[in-house]
Amino acid sequence: MRRLIPAAGALAVLSLAACSGAVRVDPPTPAGAAASACQKLATALPSRLDGAERVESEPRSPYVAVWGAGEIALRCGVDRPASMAATDQVSDLDGVAWYADPKLSTLFTAINREAYVEVTVSGKHVPGEVLVDLAGPIKSSVPE
Repeated sequence: MRRLIPAAGALAVLSLAACSGAVRVDPPTPAGAAASACQKLATALPSRLDGAERVESEPRSPYVAVWGAGEIALRCGVDRPASMAATDQVSDLDGVAWYADPKLSTLFTAINREAYVEVTVSGKHVPGEVLVDLAGPIKSSVPE
């Protein structure tokens, strides 16, 4: 079994399950409006992202999407980033404000929405391109 550790703490450990090909991602447990928005987002996400095919996650969850062999992972309905301060700057990419964790260069969180959307991007991909590609589905599914 291959383990990928893109971020500690806030992001779950990803691992490639040898028998099923599914990527292990611990799903968040949003409630209320955040859960509804995340379920809507799940149906709007692309089947390919920056050249990587969408693959199954384990356990299956409407709050998780994975592309490649865990190269890109999205979790919708996560908690506010613990490391984010009110004075931190964020990047606006196509109308979505992204917080880049200063200690975890692969971890980005969309923060100006009803639900926080966390994305981990491996070194095989350009984070800006991935986040711009996710902006449309996030804007259409997760209200501000």
